[in-house]
Amino acid sequence: MTRHEIVSEEQWIEARRALLAEEKAWTRERDRLSQKRRALPWVKVEKNYVFEGVDGPVAPSDLFDGRSQLVVHHFMFGPEWEEGCPGCSLLADQVDGPRQHFEHNDVSFVAVSRGPIAKLQAYRKRMGWKFRWVSSAASDFNFDYHVSFRTAHASAASSTISRSGPIPR
Repeated sequence: MTRHEIVSEEQWIEARRALLAEEKAWTRERDRLSQKRRALPWVKVEKNYVFEGVDGPVAPSDLFDGRSQLVVHHFMFGPEWEEGCPGCSLLADQVDGPRQHFEHNDVSFVAVSRGPIAKLQAYRKRMGWKFRWVSSAASDFNFDYHVSFRTAHASAASSTISRSGPIPR
């Protein structure tokens, strides 16, 4: 454990205020970068992807569940894996509680992985998650969105998709 310097309360308050100023500057910078990300141009989805759900094939349009926006969490769970990425799992632990707020604000959520649906559902059940999770194993979806690679490199990401017109079935 790191040994910390022992100081007076006044010294601690001075150090804490200095750190707070740095934290606020960092927050403003993060907000600026987040705005730039939100301002990125969009790409129209024209490919007819088909996902595998617990009840069979699922079209991209079905993932919206009647809402206008869809948040896709590209959950790292490879075809040969027995369980999901620890970081993706930690994020997934935070989804079910606020999901009702997404849905009340016209946003649906889905996790997408390349693993087979049976493995995904077994892991989902083990972890106690209720959100929708589909397999993209039979499509190029993960590769097209640059979150899976044909080499050993892997990347976790999320995408936000707006339904502003017909979605390919």
